[in-house]
Amino acid sequence: MNFEESPMFRGWAAPFRAELSSQDLEVEGELPADLVGSFYRVQPDFLYPPTHANDVPFNGDGHVSLFRFTPGHVDFRCRYVRTQRFKAQQAARKALFGTYRNRFTDDPSVEHLSGGTANTNLIYHAGRLFAMKEDSPPVQIDPHTLETLDDYYTFDGKLQSLTFTAHPKIDPITGEMVGFGYEARGNGTDDVAFYGTDASGKVNWEAWIKVPYVGMLHDFALTTNHVALLVIPYTADLERMRQGHIHFAWDSSLPTWLGVMRRGGDGSDLRWYKGPLRCATHVMNAYEVGSQLFIDMDMAPGSQFPFVPSLHEVFDPTEAHGRITRLKVDLAEPAETYEMEVMYGEVCVLPRIDERYWSLPYNVGFAPVMDFTKPLDGARLSVTGLVINTWARFDHDQRKVTTYSCDNVSSLQECCFVPRSRTAREGAGYLIGIVNRYLEDRCDLLVLDAEHLDAGPLATVRLPHRLRNGIHTHWVPDWVLPVR
Repeated sequence: MNFEESPMFRGWAAPFRAELSSQDLEVEGELPADLVGSFYRVQPDFLYPPTHANDVPFNGDGHVSLFRFTPGHVDFRCRYVRTQRFKAQQAARKALFGTYRNRFTDDPSVEHLSGGTANTNLIYHAGRLFAMKEDSPPVQIDPHTLETLDDYYTFDGKLQSLTFTAHPKIDPITGEMVGFGYEARGNGTDDVAFYGTDASGKVNWEAWIKVPYVGMLHDFALTTNHVALLVIPYTADLERMRQGHIHFAWDSSLPTWLGVMRRGGDGSDLRWYKGPLRCATHVMNAYEVGSQLFIDMDMAPGSQFPFVPSLHEVFDPTEAHGRITRLKVDLAEPAETYEMEVMYGEVCVLPRIDERYWSLPYNVGFAPVMDFTKPLDGARLSVTGLVINTWARFDHDQRKVTTYSCDNVSSLQECCFVPRSRTAREGAGYLIGIVNRYLEDRCDLLVLDAEHLDAGPLATVRLPHRLRNGIHTHWVPDWVLPVR
């Protein structure tokens, strides 16, 4: 197929396929003097057209952007991640890997290579920047140049899992990074492996567990003493893969399961709590008070991805509406299910927090919101299908929501919180992220005061070109990684 054969790869969704560097991007407004550091984002960006018509955007090659903030200036650089997959296809000058996470559809020449795309998230830990995709180990890239340094990083050989999450989390007190791999022994296996790596990057903990069924485990919850997983029914079926389908299908006949176990243990204390059918891909934050665990995440009644096939019904966009929901379990009680509370009415995706509060009691969260009272212009909507036009701040103690909305011929990508300083109070800082300018076929990067979103941007950093819709973003301040 070519890119024009699918609406998922046309118009604004067409691949970017460029590597660029720009010094001193144009800035409207005034950049905050204390906004100094590196803003990273990653987008799936197909180097070559997919080989199968049923492929999905999640299968694009990892393409990382870097916005370098110094006082009064922003420089830009973007590069593809040189994964094993990317290098093989670049050498062959064609696509060799088949449809999304289905090795049965790959060209035989790449059977022994990693199919990881490193296209989902980035994290900086122990002096290393990683680009990640949950179906493979991380890829280490240079935080200054974006050069690929290690296309299959296994933490000095200690990572025995064949996979590693795109959402590891760093304990703000100890500096330990905790992550896991699902389908850890290969496609379709019910094995999950948890890992902890200390502040120096050395593996200090490993535990293997089993899940109730083989489903998507995109994110997880971290507290001071526990980890928790939500198994959602995007199920993996090897027989369907052999027939050429993508890795997952939505099976609404299955419940969700919340698994909780002690952090740093061997997994023998793992408890499973059964819940109703839900889709939930991203955790806002989690924390514990005594024996009680609280997990905040966006949850929807049904499948949230229209391009993932449903086994029993037609995709329903209203069932895909996710809202910030708090799950609660008391480990001192014999309950076999978890409590659920929908905290806000706003429909949102991709929740974020002040990451200095990962695993700790917290009060402030952020997320892109779908404001249906301010829809995109019809001509633009027919091209993009997007309705994310608002960023929201959630103050949990007051259940207060403050928002910023763009105009109706633009849309917003994921937002990222940046603290003013390492000691600033929670939520005091900036909210930054990309806005798509459809009429101009390009993007801007917006900088807002995170405590006054309704005041609009403090600064707009203008890009002379567009960027595809990215998945996740990551900020590294100069007190962690000095700007070079």
